[in-house]
Amino acid sequence: MKKVIYFLFIFLVATLAGRAQSEYKSAIGGRVGIPIAGSIKHFISQAGALEGYAGFTGGGPAKYDRYYTGINMIVGGMYQHHFPIGDIAGFQWYVGGGALVQFFNLDDNPNDYSSTAFGLNGVGGVDYKFKGIPLNVSADWMPVFFLNKTYYSNFGAGYGGLAVRYVFK
Repeated sequence: MKKVIYFLFIFLVATLAGRAQSEYKSAIGGRVGIPIAGSIKHFISQAGALEGYAGFTGGGPAKYDRYYTGINMIVGGMYQHHFPIGDIAGFQWYVGGGALVQFFNLDDNPNDYSSTAFGLNGVGGVDYKFKGIPLNVSADWMPVFFLNKTYYSNFGAGYGGLAVRYVFK
């Protein structure tokens, strides 16, 4: 059964990959969610795009009911492979993955803690390019697995959000 599902998945990806076409080449804007970041996206093929982002994650719950404050910076990049959604022009879904580095800062006297974490992320989402105006929006989920020990969990399920970008043809 697993072989049949695997074969069907590969067949579906191969079939749709030929149809996926981007409605734009490059876009720049911002992401809200985790992280809040500047974002640039550039298609390197009809279906494949690279996205780079740099920004911040804010305070929130941490281990042992502590609260971290301070500014946590993040820089990352990922590859996204796009597939059309029906016959709706400009509307696509995508999957992919990438890497990131995040600089953590816990301000919890007397137990202050700083860390640099390296991670790998998956990504899945939807992307829409408005017809007639240079605007792109996308929404995604980016689960992260940190490769080195951090003060927090090595798995980040809460990454992702909404991006709005200005499109360059």
